[in-house]
Amino acid sequence: MPVEEFVAGWISGALGLVLGHPFDTVKVRLQTQSTYRGIMDCIVKTYRHESLLGFFKGMSFPLVSIAVVNSVLFGVYSNVLLALTAMSHQERRTQLPSYTHVFIAGCTGGVIQTFFLAPFDLIKVRLQNQTEPRVQPGGPQPRYRGPVHCAATIFREEGPRGLFRGAWALMLRDTPTLGLYFVTYEGFCHQNTPHGQNPSSATVLVAGGFAGIASWVAATPLDVIKSRMQMDGLRRREYQGVLDCVVSSFRQEGLRVFFRGLTINSARGFPVNAVTFLSYEYLLHSWG
Repeated sequence: MPVEEFVAGWISGALGLVLGHPFDTVKVRLQTQSTYRGIMDCIVKTYRHESLLGFFKGMSFPLVSIAVVNSVLFGVYSNVLLALTAMSHQERRTQLPSYTHVFIAGCTGGVIQTFFLAPFDLIKVRLQNQTEPRVQPGGPQPRYRGPVHCAATIFREEGPRGLFRGAWALMLRDTPTLGLYFVTYEGFCHQNTPHGQNPSSATVLVAGGFAGIASWVAATPLDVIKSRMQMDGLRRREYQGVLDCVVSSFRQEGLRVFFRGLTINSARGFPVNAVTFLSYEYLLHSWG
């Protein structure tokens, strides 16, 4: 297996995470809390109550873990595609594999990454939902004092399975949408690159951005369910499973609930994935 694919995925994932985490914090709070009237209200209240640092809650842990997950995603995708087509990354730049193979490879990456992502994403979401301002000396402590304390608390209170709360919704979200993600990216690059040449940086940026938007438009409904399942059990169990969460959310809030965070997901999706793909392609090209 070409190790470069995994290393490039690691570095590009870390860059994308730093750029997109503030957007992600706002998105998670909109999906799981009813105290905000919209994106700007959430941003203003977070800043006033928690300062700029509030937007980066839960980032330290994902900075390492999500980079690993991105490494797994891109590494599995490239190696599955290599197994299906016998074409290296450089060969795929000049001759596009079939969209079916790209979709299968992307879906496979989505399934595999879920096993790595689920506990890390759960801890991130729990930390992002803590709305307390910075702890003052002698002041009350938040429920979770950091990622390690959060993981230990979940394990103690909810058992080992608690660390994988929302994993089924996460897998249902990521499997088809990551197939769509890579199909959009590879297709845009191929359509906008002269035959036999590598895509330009501008093409990669735009292709990555559109891939991000396309995947988040498809993923947002299950992203809402995933986030709610992850917060379930914090105080009391509300949902019996993914389907129960879908039905309960629809009954209480209507169809609009499944599109909470769509605007900010799309706004985040373009720059984050543009940077992710550009750094990924640059690293692979420079090592090739």
